[in-house]
Amino acid sequence: MAPLAWSLSGLFTRAISTDLMALLFWRGLFSGTAVFVAFLVLERGQAWNALQKLRWPALAVAVLSAAGMITGIGSLRYGSVADAMVIYATVPFITAGLAYVTIGEKPSRSTMIASVVALAGVLIMLVGSGFGGGTMFGKMLAFAMTCCMASFSVLLRRNRDVPMLPAMAASAYLAAFFCFWFADSLNVSTQDIVLIGLFGVVQNAAGLVFYTLGSRLVPAAEATLIAALEVPLTPLWVWLFMAEVPKGPTLLGGAVVLVALFGHIYNELRGRTKSEPEGFVSGV
Repeated sequence: MAPLAWSLSGLFTRAISTDLMALLFWRGLFSGTAVFVAFLVLERGQAWNALQKLRWPALAVAVLSAAGMITGIGSLRYGSVADAMVIYATVPFITAGLAYVTIGEKPSRSTMIASVVALAGVLIMLVGSGFGGGTMFGKMLAFAMTCCMASFSVLLRRNRDVPMLPAMAASAYLAAFFCFWFADSLNVSTQDIVLIGLFGVVQNAAGLVFYTLGSRLVPAAEATLIAALEVPLTPLWVWLFMAEVPKGPTLLGGAVVLVALFGHIYNELRGRTKSEPEGFVSGV
């Protein structure tokens, strides 16, 4: 259910015509409120105790996640959905590199091989579609999103006591606060406000809640494998329902990245069933 919810981001971004900053402002309010309400319901009487334990890592996670939300939705608005997801699919490998540099967590041989293959796939996409193409800004935003997601994943790994849902709620509110100052107008049509509300609640908040609950019931590596289904599903829905056909280089590069991603996670799943996820957590 989590990757199914997350994979709707491309459809919502294409269907909503509101100015990007206004979209992100209202989405942040809806998403943050929904996630925080879910946190209160799930934690019941322990919610206040969990909030009292929040420290600077939670704030850092919230800031990075907010930046990831802004750049992620921007990459879908200003570029191809397929391009953005191909680049985002490399987040487990960037996470592994950052973890090695910052906290000394040495990547496995499988991770290193898969990282090289995934990088080759991204290069195929970029070179084939042209570095100076009209969607290069969207690709750069997708890369920024990927770096933000990888960074906050490493922080979560290093500070495992950080409550995920309060940090995600705070990140949504931070994104809304930031976008408020850059929106041309916060006036949106009735149709768009309904779609934005669904975008925040169904796509983002529900996905986070489903992942939080599900990851407690299955091995971490298996949860990572399931969450990675977001990558092929997101451009698939836009392709089927909005006829946004990925270009040849994107399809080829995306296939290479997906082979690297799923091959790596399959190897990790076989080798260890009680390890930390490789950082593939959606924040878009």
